[in-house]
Amino acid sequence: MITHDFKGVKLSGLGLGAMRLPTVEGKENQPDQDKVNEMVAYAIKHGINYFDTAWGYHGGQSEIVLGNALKKFNRSQYFLADKFPGYDLDNMPHVEEIFTKQLQKCQTEYFDFYLFHNVCEKNIDAYLDPQYQILDYLLKQKEQGRIRHLGFSCHGEMPVLKRFLKAYGKHMEFCQLQINYVDWKFQHARKKVELLDQYGIDVWVMEPLRGGKLAQLKPEYESRLHALRLAESIPAWAFRFLQSIPQVKMVLSGMSNMQQLQENVETWSTQKPLNDSEKEVLFSIVEEMTKKIVVPCTSCRYCTSRCPQGLDIPKLLSLYNEHAFSQGGFIAPMVVSTLKDKGPGACIQCHSCEKVCPQQIHISEVLKDFTVRLR
Repeated sequence: MITHDFKGVKLSGLGLGAMRLPTVEGKENQPDQDKVNEMVAYAIKHGINYFDTAWGYHGGQSEIVLGNALKKFNRSQYFLADKFPGYDLDNMPHVEEIFTKQLQKCQTEYFDFYLFHNVCEKNIDAYLDPQYQILDYLLKQKEQGRIRHLGFSCHGEMPVLKRFLKAYGKHMEFCQLQINYVDWKFQHARKKVELLDQYGIDVWVMEPLRGGKLAQLKPEYESRLHALRLAESIPAWAFRFLQSIPQVKMVLSGMSNMQQLQENVETWSTQKPLNDSEKEVLFSIVEEMTKKIVVPCTSCRYCTSRCPQGLDIPKLLSLYNEHAFSQGGFIAPMVVSTLKDKGPGACIQCHSCEKVCPQQIHISEVLKDFTVRLR
């Protein structure tokens, strides 16, 4: 297993994320304890030492099931990560209560890694609001040894990330981002990594396979990749891409069965980053994958000066691209929910914006379609 040095400890390059654990008869809120036990034992035996859970995973059962599986091993054999569930604003006043409960559920006296969960447009104001004293409380737990390393995960766009770093960056040791070869440009992951690098903050990766969508590609795409690396599996290409990013210290994969775990462990037994020509081919595939649904907005913002509703049209088109390519998901609806009366449904179909669009985008039609997709 590949390892990376982080603050004096060696972390396995691959971590086991407990968001997509095997379940009993497909019941999301009922992880299969026996199968989780087997997967955790296999993971530890084969060098994985990082396990990631969260308050809301599997309807609150992930922490319990993972804690049960890990208690069979010496605490020095693994690193455990959990998160404060600020994705739900109702949780903001209850940081002490939730943190204490999380320790109990995981059957541990401390967390090696603890995160502000999902910093985004919806919760950035609350996370930074001093009345909740979330940072103060977590820093106190760090002083007392109940948190060893403090960080955050972020699904927000660049302005949110910049704002959080400006306020709390000096206290953050790592940041968990959605990074894969599609989102390197599509979700501006590259720019986010570069920003974190300026703060000296190491990068953790979530969604390396974009929810499994990069585990299997169209036959013509797979053929082009196999021509470059005959023995490399398609999922492995996603991991090899991440091995090519120096700032990445941890890649989390939400593995749902033993086969996925075994295959990923095999991939992470070797370091085989992509070379420039391989990246070029990979990005050409990404361009083909996205061009049919991507609205070619360049954010020139000519349109915004003509919108009587005051809509941030480039932002809405970017969210439309995300939602269309992902065929749903939570990111676009989450951001749109924060826009209140400035969402795509506020478009009055006046077409004024289209008269000044250099890309000749049928903006009104796109926003109408976006509104339908969000229902």
